[in-house]
Amino acid sequence: MEKYYTRACNFYYGSLSRLKIKNKLALPLNGDKNISFDKIEIISRKSEKIINLKDIKKLKKKLRNKVKKDIIKIIKKKKFSNLNLSDTPIIMGILNLTPDSFSDGGKYNKRNKSFIHAKKLIKDGCNIIDVGGESTRPNSLTINENKEWKRIYPTILKLAKLKKIISLDTRKSSVMEKGIRFGINLINDVSGLNHDPNTINILKKYKIPFVIHHMLGNPENMQINPKYKNVLFDIYDFFENKISFIKKNGIKHNNILIDPGIGFGKNLKHNITLISKISIFHSLGFPVLIGLSRKKFIKDIAGSNDSKQRLGGTISGVLYSMLQGVQILRVHDVNEIKQSIKVFKSIINV
Repeated sequence: MEKYYTRACNFYYGSLSRLKIKNKLALPLNGDKNISFDKIEIISRKSEKIINLKDIKKLKKKLRNKVKKDIIKIIKKKKFSNLNLSDTPIIMGILNLTPDSFSDGGKYNKRNKSFIHAKKLIKDGCNIIDVGGESTRPNSLTINENKEWKRIYPTILKLAKLKKIISLDTRKSSVMEKGIRFGINLINDVSGLNHDPNTINILKKYKIPFVIHHMLGNPENMQINPKYKNVLFDIYDFFENKISFIKKNGIKHNNILIDPGIGFGKNLKHNITLISKISIFHSLGFPVLIGLSRKKFIKDIAGSNDSKQRLGGTISGVLYSMLQGVQILRVHDVNEIKQSIKVFKSIINV
């Protein structure tokens, strides 16, 4: 049987959203009255159709029941450990302790620079600090787990004193376990739990929140002509299968984030498709995270207007993602992103 997917669309924001919900003309996205929708797109690998919510009753019974179940997940208020998802978007600040990350490699991995920068990220308004000791940029090779741990250990010890949510960006279960013992609150494995077979056991043992991230292949080969039958549906199915795998392996909690992995085994068309249709992932029932800060797709679009920080392109991408209900934004330039969000929210609430 043909598989259908439900994507919330035609969003309203701020004061208009609250008015629409009050008059029962729209439904809140993720239980948040500040963003709502009154249409859905019903799509499959063969067809697509946008309908008003009031027309769901006209669908054939099997499809109608499927859509109704999806909408329950879409409008349900999401919960996640120690995060207030009623005030989104939440900012995840990037702290790379590598000599070779694509944007800021070698910038914060010496002396006390990492801790100073972490405190700046917090001051600027980030809710989560994402610490990484291994570059996963295109063409990068994996490094020894001891080397990775040596890079991040001193900083993690200091960060634990700040009493903030600290995310660990690693693919290795041994590094995860050490990090958890020293105060890490969240695991962000860009391999989608595929790199290390023992990862699932660590996540189960410590009942720790984590990100399901999508990557096609591995950093060494992911950008060598990446191909999908349909990037949107293939990644959605990946998440569905991974969630099923996680539950079958005894992980009962729902402290899970979904990240489609912009730039991880995707070309420009793949990335733009994912960003433009990212609201499809709300029907999985988990908060959505996106990391598009300074990514190459911005350069591909900007051409001669590219810049080192790619701040304009990053802000465009994160604001659009926010307008699609994405709850968590992983960024380098926390202060500027917070500034853009504050201005936007002020405008839509007039």
